[in-house]
Amino acid sequence: MIRTAHIAALGSLGLLLGAYAFQHLGGLAPCKMCLWQRWPHAAAILIGALLFFVPSRWLLWLGAAAALTTAALGAYHSGVEQKWWPGPSSCSGNGLGGLSGDSLLDSNAANTIIMCDEIAWAFAGLSMPTWNAVISFALAVLWIKAALKAA
Repeated sequence: MIRTAHIAALGSLGLLLGAYAFQHLGGLAPCKMCLWQRWPHAAAILIGALLFFVPSRWLLWLGAAAALTTAALGAYHSGVEQKWWPGPSSCSGNGLGGLSGDSLLDSNAANTIIMCDEIAWAFAGLSMPTWNAVISFALAVLWIKAALKAA
């Protein structure tokens, strides 16, 4: 049971390291929604580490919740990229919702806004948030499987 959860936590670690590699090695700056998807992965990693010291069924369910949260955020972000629904005004559409008047006059402002509704990278027809959603749902299944076995 705990081993399955640790595999799921390692999956989150792999996704988080991959995101940092795209950012720092590949030069692909994350948008606001990309950053939102990283936090639940960090929580899942922390939960996986806690399981070494405190094997607990409720921690397994918390890990599942973290994986489902990032999967849902990835699915939402994917829909924003596909223009199925609107995204946050600060990083989609006109991208001006989060800028002050002074920021609008700054000639570098356009370079600092990473749009959430544009596909920055895709593989096999799926964008990064879509891959995050798919893989995170699979990780959530592992967390849930571990929690049910702990019953």
